[in-house]
Amino acid sequence: MSGLLEHARISPEQVAFAIGNNEFVETYGQLEQRSRRVAHWLRSLGLQRGDSVAILLGNVEQFFDIYWATQRIGLFLTPINWHLGTAEVEHIVDNCGADLLFASVATADTAAPVAATLANRVARFVSVGGEIPGYSSLERALPGMPEDIPLQDQQPGSVMIYSSGTTGQPKGIRKPLPDCGLEDEALWEAQTRFIRLFGFRPGDRYLCPAPLYHAAPIRSCAAMHCLGGTVHVMRRFDAEEALRIIAGQQIQVSQWVPTHFKRLLTLPESVRQGYDVSSLRVAVHAAAPCPPPLKRAMIEWWGEILTEYYAGTEGGGTVIDSAEWLAHPGSVGRPWQGVDLGILDGALQPVTSPREPGAVYFRDKLAGKFVYHGDEEKTAGVYRGDWFTLGDIGYLDEEGYLYLTDRQSNLIISGGVNIYPQEAENCLLSHPKVLDVAVFGIPCEEMGEAVHAVIIPAPGYQADDALRRELVAWCREHIAHYKAPRSIDFVDELPRTETGKLLKRKLRAVVGEGRAELLAAVAAPPFGENS
Repeated sequence: MSGLLEHARISPEQVAFAIGNNEFVETYGQLEQRSRRVAHWLRSLGLQRGDSVAILLGNVEQFFDIYWATQRIGLFLTPINWHLGTAEVEHIVDNCGADLLFASVATADTAAPVAATLANRVARFVSVGGEIPGYSSLERALPGMPEDIPLQDQQPGSVMIYSSGTTGQPKGIRKPLPDCGLEDEALWEAQTRFIRLFGFRPGDRYLCPAPLYHAAPIRSCAAMHCLGGTVHVMRRFDAEEALRIIAGQQIQVSQWVPTHFKRLLTLPESVRQGYDVSSLRVAVHAAAPCPPPLKRAMIEWWGEILTEYYAGTEGGGTVIDSAEWLAHPGSVGRPWQGVDLGILDGALQPVTSPREPGAVYFRDKLAGKFVYHGDEEKTAGVYRGDWFTLGDIGYLDEEGYLYLTDRQSNLIISGGVNIYPQEAENCLLSHPKVLDVAVFGIPCEEMGEAVHAVIIPAPGYQADDALRRELVAWCREHIAHYKAPRSIDFVDELPRTETGKLLKRKLRAVVGEGRAELLAAVAAPPFGENS
């Protein structure tokens, strides 16, 4: 936050936040003034340091006014995925202990019932950008707030992100409020450490193509404000529009997920070559495993500017640049500064042999420990002393590079043999007739579990038994036979989060009932689209 205040003083006319190709522009001076007014208003309602505010907002004009207002008066801010259903939103609002919920008018169908259900629990519901039944209006409240009166006793807040809920009910990941002043140099260092790790520089122009309720987008955008950069946010992801913004705004740094890459690469060659992306200096990606063929294709197109990291909202992690990755294809890198990395076997003992898989554990010496809000049992379950796990299985090679094999929860045990489906997924994704895939175990009387694949065929290819046989044969040619799928379903869409993480629990539930024809009905909305 110290960086934001300083940039507002020094360069008030510089653009801090823009939507798309400058359809909306907010300068540092405007962002400081508008967030200060919202902060004054929040204090007038009686909110104090340590209180909680939740936001159900799209990538809207008022987003960072509200974000920075909470972060300069010591509040916990919980962004909520606006793709969630009403019951899921109610759970998060209630669980995080929100005293106030902001909702943008585009989320009214979900937001209005939340206000009716939680009216006795949440003190105030506030609409942004229009009217929502049961909500007061932020736009009507702010004119009574002072524009130029300094905000006294400013204190840093914190963001409490909820997990994506890929294996169950989302959990809030909470860390203590910073114990320092708002303009303390140590706070600025901590807030920008993550993006400086990848080579982001003061004044860079940054593209965020993802929803701001996710951890990496919201934190990276905020850190860019601390560095004095310009943040360009897309309202929703569109592959060609992303290229248009890169070319039009001369974007220098950006952050992606593999789903973005897949959609960029499916654009016609003439479209891809029609935009100059040479201004890009760094393209960071994470959130979900990136199949090696996909990543190699991006490096061939954009050059060796890709930097991958592996971490969680909880902490971590590892990092690898393009040159390292080409020498160690498939790796997610080595631990970054301040983090220790270890592999534990089934008895929770350290694995010392290279390439022997086990549970991946981190010790984050800079970020400190976290808790899952209101769930001591789950918190204790991921910690071993100061070491914690994100639930992934992996191994280290002879040079200390980490390779992820899969999630612990995705393990298939077939005939007493452990199978990690990510290997089959990567193999299938390398086939030209496969657009997307999920591999998981289904009940099998003979083997306990059998390997099953759910596949979206690439455009122009027929989903039939001939393709099933071809894909099974492809897998058996490239990986061990027992790892290849024994059955395949074809669908039009897979249930993924906006970061590309597969919601395999939804697939298992439907296939387990023998209702493969209903798979399309459980698919999430296409990446980045409003629901």
